Amino acid sequence: MTTSNDSSSPKNHVREEQITSATIGLDMGCDLDEASKDNGVVYEVNQSCGRGIVDDFKQTVGTHWKAEMTNFNFKTIAVSFFLFFAAVAPAITFGAIYAKVTHNYIGAVEMIAATAWCGIFYALFGGMPIMINGGTGPVLAFAGVLYKLSKTLDVPFLTFNAWVGLWVTLYMFIAAFFDLNKLMKYATRFTDEVFALLISAIFIIDALGSPFSPVGVYHYFAESHKSHDEFEDEEDYSYIATALLSLILTLGTTGMAFSLKNFKFSPFCCNNGIRSSVTDFAVTASILLFTVLDKVVFKEVQTETLNVPDSFAPTFNCCTASCEGFFPDDCPELDQAFGRRPWVVDLFDLNGKTWVPIMAAFPAILAFILVFLDDGITWHLINHSSHKLKHGVAYNYDTVIIGFMIAVNSMFGLPWLVAATVRSLNHLHALGKKNKLGKFIRVQETRLTNFIVHALVLASIFALTVIKLIPVPVLYGVFLFMGLASLGTNQFWKRITMFFMQPTKFPTEPYTEHVKTSKMHMYTCIQLCLFLILYFVKSFKPVAITFPIIIAACIPIRIYLLPKMFSKDELIMLDAEDSAINDWKIQNGFITDGKVDSL
Repeated sequence: MTTSNDSSSPKNHVREEQITSATIGLDMGCDLDEASKDNGVVYEVNQSCGRGIVDDFKQTVGTHWKAEMTNFNFKTIAVSFFLFFAAVAPAITFGAIYAKVTHNYIGAVEMIAATAWCGIFYALFGGMPIMINGGTGPVLAFAGVLYKLSKTLDVPFLTFNAWVGLWVTLYMFIAAFFDLNKLMKYATRFTDEVFALLISAIFIIDALGSPFSPVGVYHYFAESHKSHDEFEDEEDYSYIATALLSLILTLGTTGMAFSLKNFKFSPFCCNNGIRSSVTDFAVTASILLFTVLDKVVFKEVQTETLNVPDSFAPTFNCCTASCEGFFPDDCPELDQAFGRRPWVVDLFDLNGKTWVPIMAAFPAILAFILVFLDDGITWHLINHSSHKLKHGVAYNYDTVIIGFMIAVNSMFGLPWLVAATVRSLNHLHALGKKNKLGKFIRVQETRLTNFIVHALVLASIFALTVIKLIPVPVLYGVFLFMGLASLGTNQFWKRITMFFMQPTKFPTEPYTEHVKTSKMHMYTCIQLCLFLILYFVKSFKPVAITFPIIIAACIPIRIYLLPKMFSKDELIMLDAEDSAINDWKIQNGFITDGKVDSL
């Protein structure tokens, strides 16, 4: 039910005025002296060119670094082991896909190396250590585009990739210097929730069975799945037995992780400290238990394992000294390879085309948009006011840090890493303390987990055979847990479930009390359409690189289109922060003397 109010009251529309301000006076000059409030944190906008980088450093690294590097506790260990598995598995699988799209110029070794050094470097010097860097689908797709373009131009891929990466770094530095990150301040819950649900859905669908690729536990039930090829000559091998055990391992890992995660609210065990410890190690314990179950109890049944590299060396094995062909694919007549490619990329191996470094600036523009938006939206999600983070934001400073890491990776033939949304959100949730309703009470803001996770990834380079012991179905269970766990705080997902509820049984929320059911469902349908478009774009490889651009389009849709379809009061209830909603309730008499009046 909608509620009338005095539309002239400025406090009634606090959040709406914030949104509207995005449409006017967006001065890109360097002397704008104004501040915007980003998720409860006051953020100075463009005080002077480059000053935002310095201020970001001062309010994050300069203020909290020592505290974040010394707040070690039991939870630090638990979260680190959980996120290690969540980081190393995608590094290996993404590396295998990179090898396919780049003809082995970049592979699993390069991805593991990039994940390790970038993670350690960011943990020590980054501004927002809750963020986890990693490979993403759109950036991977762009690497495939660059490889094809390099073949068309007849220049070495790694050289061309390096020049594009250096241009991206320059664009990142310019964006930070002129504070282009302020554009992300106008993304609201509308955009955040669509993006968050999309990333959660990707993890859930890829764990259960993707319709666009042979990934997920469902595909083990197909006899033609590549994981069965290795055992097809064994008489006693049953792909059905493998598929059933894989399903048990996946669902068992997920189910046990959720059970142990909620253990701290149970009456069992002698004290709260033990229950909290069980909760902290929920995912790690689930991984270990179901790995032992697979290797000991059901050792006769073969399950898929990670395809890890045999040694730490560049993936590309050269046919000749010029290193133009990959052994043995491009030179089957040779008995052995000449050797591995050099780690350092030769920037001037241009095949006589001296114009290529300048030409690389143009594809770098699209690459910059991909990286900039992927990072910005993830940072915006992490720093939402409901997460209770206290150590400030560092959008501009971190843009410089990530630009630097892209430059280094480009020079060494490593993949570009950006903010990995689901891993970052799970890092946040794992470090957070919540009440029974799943609301954040506080978060342990630390650099130690990020550092330990990637130190373990670095150590895994020398223990790849141990990593191979973990069954892929168990890791699918971890990904399924990560996807489902991130749904709990997503208002968009809650409103989707209301399509299937009796209206009188709706939960008590501002948007169910003060917005007509038909208008609430209309708002949800708009988000759902954007979600489906984004999932299709992400899954359709030829257009996958446009994925963040469409995400960014959600912002003008919210600013320009939705106000024509919904009243200001309705948008406050559906899209505003809790503080703006409370202001509205006070102005309209629903909260008096700190109490909520009955409707």
